[in-house]
Amino acid sequence: MATAGPWWLWLSLAFVAACAGSRAGEHVLFDFDKDFDAAKVPTSDVKVELAPRAQGAALRIASGHRVEWPGVTLKAPKGKWDLSPFEWLALDVKNVGTNEATLCCRVDNPGADGIRNCLTGHIALKPGESGTLQVPFVRKPASAVRGKLFGMRGYPDGSSEAERAIDPANVTQLLIFVPRPKEDHAFEIDNIRVGGSYTPPPVDPDKVKSFFPFIDTFGQYVHKDWPGKTRSLDGLKKHLDAELKDLAERPGPADWDQYGGWKDGPTLKATGFFRVEKHEGRWWLVDPDGKLFWSHGTDCVRENDSTPINERAGWFQDFPGERAEFKEFFSTGRALHGHYAGRTVDCFSFLLANCKRKYGEAWRERIADMAHRRLRSWGMNTIANWSDPAVYLMRRTPYTATVHFGGKLLEGSQGYWGKFRDVFDPSFRDEVRKAMAAQVGKAAGDPWCIGFFVDNEIAWGDELSLAVAALQSPPDAAAKKAFLDDLRAKHGDIGKLNAAWGTGHASWEALLAHRGAPDKAKARDDLAAFYTKTAETYFRVIRDAVKEVAPNQLYLGCRFAWVNDRAVAAAVKFCDVVSYNFYRRSIADFRIPGGADVPLIVGEFHFGALDRGMFHTGLVPVKDQAERAKAYRKYVEGALRHPQFVGTHWFKYTDEPTTGRALDEENYQIGLLDGCDTPYPETRDALREVGYNLYKPRGAAK
Repeated sequence: MATAGPWWLWLSLAFVAACAGSRAGEHVLFDFDKDFDAAKVPTSDVKVELAPRAQGAALRIASGHRVEWPGVTLKAPKGKWDLSPFEWLALDVKNVGTNEATLCCRVDNPGADGIRNCLTGHIALKPGESGTLQVPFVRKPASAVRGKLFGMRGYPDGSSEAERAIDPANVTQLLIFVPRPKEDHAFEIDNIRVGGSYTPPPVDPDKVKSFFPFIDTFGQYVHKDWPGKTRSLDGLKKHLDAELKDLAERPGPADWDQYGGWKDGPTLKATGFFRVEKHEGRWWLVDPDGKLFWSHGTDCVRENDSTPINERAGWFQDFPGERAEFKEFFSTGRALHGHYAGRTVDCFSFLLANCKRKYGEAWRERIADMAHRRLRSWGMNTIANWSDPAVYLMRRTPYTATVHFGGKLLEGSQGYWGKFRDVFDPSFRDEVRKAMAAQVGKAAGDPWCIGFFVDNEIAWGDELSLAVAALQSPPDAAAKKAFLDDLRAKHGDIGKLNAAWGTGHASWEALLAHRGAPDKAKARDDLAAFYTKTAETYFRVIRDAVKEVAPNQLYLGCRFAWVNDRAVAAAVKFCDVVSYNFYRRSIADFRIPGGADVPLIVGEFHFGALDRGMFHTGLVPVKDQAERAKAYRKYVEGALRHPQFVGTHWFKYTDEPTTGRALDEENYQIGLLDGCDTPYPETRDALREVGYNLYKPRGAAK
């Protein structure tokens, strides 16, 4: 983006001053009050009309559900808008339909395709509910130095990877749509506006006489200061002294038992292990002593994130890896996405180097001890997914164990983290059982272990995709053979299947050899039935493996990220607790598909900001640390009010490396601690505000 200067300031002020009737600092793009012809709006499976209001009018959008993305297109009147002076676009939305629904707004540059050259925001509303849908502007890179940087999701000039960013100076249109509806919906929208005053980074890399090196010896950004930044070894130790004093003054909630359960609350049946029970209309975890327990935790309680160093000579100032005492913090990492994709790269952990500087030679033992002290003091009672067994097996804080396994993949499937497994291949059962057997003597049978997450954010696709993937797999795929066995049993003769599907396969053997997909509409019933069978086989086999090794512990599911109703229905049938990774601002009104009355848990959520030297906010951005703390409280308090949620787990314990992690380039400001192992005080205080008042509001709510 262009840098701030007299011309930029003049443009910003002139643009805002020209907006008569706008709120201070905002500019209205559409208010639908005058000179707006609803009949000329391009539509897709929607009806639009102006809805009169006490003051002016709103645009009423009544959507059908015949297409995946029914909606309207609002084009820039003169071909494009220059929105570069602003930070976000927003619109007022009211659900005037009869059912809960989500509305999305996509902001487009030329060439937008739903992923590239566009940004999308959304809002979920119940009938009659109103709210504001906001789309923060994530900006494409523009600086010359930016072209020399790589391997990160966010960059020092405030830009992001071009694929998931826009140029606000060239916005051509807005798409307002309902995502994949299964019934009709209706909304009224009004006051589409832009606002916030975008301020380019205080130090433009192009104007820094010597931008490189731009990362200091502690792994922090050189060209910016912020509250809490570590500036010296002495400062690192002063932060520790201050924190130790704080922990001593706030050791933890007085109304918790040893596990973090509600000591002063009702006593239910004690089994010596964690379990679930619905008590007075709300689902709860129950701790080994029979006390009600709500899991307030954080993921990744392990200090081992590292950043690639290949091709980055000159990036790091006073690089600690050049000293013998820090050689142990070199490692290698396999990259799945981004600049290093498909390669194994050399990495270094600034975080661990900082911990050794901070705690001395006994740093491993001290950071483990600090983790338990911190969580209790902060009002958190769970060490959640991805955490270090050396920490949680100290058995001072309840934890969830994480189990991963191998097995043959379903070749026709696809997903962000990899292909789905062929659950009909014998290797699937064998690999799950082997992975669970490895938990014997560790988490299996441990009263401090709440239960097991098995797998993570796998590729469920749409509710037909895994059945189609089986048909697209090679003839020797177990899933394909299992599907054809079912089709033979139902249709008998290949001719009957051809008649139903509109195909022309010469024989069952020909269909086995065929690698194409059928017409989904014609084959829908068969595809849906096999998808359900696949999903239920997946969850049943894992459930059986968990219970074989740990019969008294909970199976917590696979942490859904991208999922459909059929997969959820299968999880409901076999999981003790259904888990979701929910990156959104609130889950207070979440309703599980089908309305099943089962316990739910959040495996991941977070918020991040750019006011403390990091380059990317993570998946749910907020303005600053104060807003981050506020968002945290709202999210968890909403879950506490919900009768089905039994816990929320924040992702994650520590910020990701400033220059990105090897796996996928993430460099998000999402930690409870920064890269120097120092707590963010605003977030810490929010944790305590929630955690020290965890049980009475939950127990009193009806």
